[in-house]
Amino acid sequence: MDLKTALYALADLLMIVAGFTTGWKFIRNYRNYLLGLEWIIVATSGTNFLIYGLVGANETSPMYHLAFFFDAFSRSVGITVILVLGLMQVTHGFKPSLAVDIGVFGLAIVGGLVMSIYAGELGLAGAIFYVVMNALTTLFLLYFAWRLWNIGARGNAIAVAAVSAAAAAIAGIYDFYRIPGDDEHHTIFYILALTTWACQMVVYYFGYRALQTSNDRIATDRAPGSSVASSAAVFD
Repeated sequence: MDLKTALYALADLLMIVAGFTTGWKFIRNYRNYLLGLEWIIVATSGTNFLIYGLVGANETSPMYHLAFFFDAFSRSVGITVILVLGLMQVTHGFKPSLAVDIGVFGLAIVGGLVMSIYAGELGLAGAIFYVVMNALTTLFLLYFAWRLWNIGARGNAIAVAAVSAAAAAIAGIYDFYRIPGDDEHHTIFYILALTTWACQMVVYYFGYRALQTSNDRIATDRAPGSSVASSAAVFD
C-alpha cells in the first residue's frame, strides 16, 4: 500500500467514525433523526467506498453503483435539504413530524436514483445542480455560524464557517476541476474531500450542541418560577 492509498483509507475511516458516532449522538441526545440518519448514511457510504477501494473493485461491481447512489443521495438532498431542516431544529425551533422525516428521506432516495441513473444524460446540468444546491446550503451554514457567534460560541462559529467554506470548495472541484498531479482515481481529491466531510459532521454536531445548550438555558431562564422570570414579574 503506497502513501496516497494509506492516506485515502485513513481519511475514509475518519469519516466513517465521525458519521456513525455523531449520527448516533444526534439521535440519542437530541432525537434529531434527520441529521442522525443522514450522518449514518454518509458513514455507510464511506464504508462501502472503503471496501470498494481496498478490494480494487471495478465499475461493474454492485459496490460501484451503490457508491454512485449514496453520493447522489447526499449531494442532491442529504447534505443540502436534510442538513438545513435538521439544523433548523436549533435555529428556528422546527419540529418535523414523522411524515416530514419519512417524506424528505423519500425525496432523497428519488433524487439519488435520478441523479445516479441519469448522470450521463444530465451531464453539465447535473453538475450545476449540485453546485447550486451546495451554494444555497452554504448560505444557511454561514447563518448558522452567525447564530453561534452571537451566543458567544465563537470557536464553534469559526469552525462551522471554515469547514463550510472548505466543503463548498470541494463541491466546486468535484465536477469542474482536476487537481494537478492527481491520478485517474482522483485519490488526492478524495483524501481532501473525505477529510473535509468528516470535519463537517463533527463540527456541525458540536455547533448544534452549543446552540441547543444556549436555547435550553434561555428557556429555563424564561420559565415561570425562574429567577429571571420572577424578577421580570416585579416590574410588570
